[in-house]
Amino acid sequence: MALPTFMSKNNRCQKIGVFDSGFGGLNILRGIVKKLPEYDFLYLGDAARVPYGTRSPETVYGFTQQAVDFLFKKNCALIIFACNTASSDALRRIQKEYLPQFYPGKKVLGVLVPAVELAASKTKNGRVGVMATPGAVSSGAFERELLKINSKIKLFQKACPMLVPLVEAGEQNSAAADIFLKKYLAPLLNKKIDTLILGCTHYGILERKIKKITGQNIHIVSEAGVVAIKLKDYLRRHSEIEKKLAKNGRRTFYSTDLTENFQKLGSQFFSQKIAVRKAELR
Repeated sequence: MALPTFMSKNNRCQKIGVFDSGFGGLNILRGIVKKLPEYDFLYLGDAARVPYGTRSPETVYGFTQQAVDFLFKKNCALIIFACNTASSDALRRIQKEYLPQFYPGKKVLGVLVPAVELAASKTKNGRVGVMATPGAVSSGAFERELLKINSKIKLFQKACPMLVPLVEAGEQNSAAADIFLKKYLAPLLNKKIDTLILGCTHYGILERKIKKITGQNIHIVSEAGVVAIKLKDYLRRHSEIEKKLAKNGRRTFYSTDLTENFQKLGSQFFSQKIAVRKAELR
């Protein structure tokens, strides 16, 4: 991989980048834009290599490095990893090793910690469930972050490898989706959880179906709302970043694979029609 070159551009016209392995992160971006409509955002979906959740941590780290390079070279001041697998497998290494060497002064944030913090505050019986990709589950990141907040909370995780492919194929309303959701949720419900984290951005489009299965007594933590709130607070506390951001209300969308499905389903996730450009990651 070619080493990145830091590019100095107008410090007062920078964007907020949002990165996901596919178009699931558009659900996160929709929530952020609703809360912070004045800022300029640049979205990158690595649709050519989705899903990340079944890949090795080292592969995910390599892909995430390439996404970081792309977004910072597009003049982003801050990147949100909307992908939970990237947040689990790559975020800390990117923050501690990659940014200080190649992008000093730039920031990268994840979606996992805000979701865990909200779940810890909502649970009454101390039994929290997580639906996530195999990679996010095996990383131990959800458990690690939750125990930092409250070591008494019991966490029950379920890897859901079929959900991302189903959503990416536009089959979220199919009978197959119902079958897999019931299969994945059953062991979590048997643990008497009262709070459930949807630990993948793609799962947001399945939230209504999930609620029908879990019932009204289980609090669902979806990342779209909580990440927007946390980002607004982060920018308030970090004026040195906020003052660099452009405020033209512009949205730019990139994908590594320009499929008709990405355009169609991405528009559904974002709740308005989007125009997608081709991205080359290397």
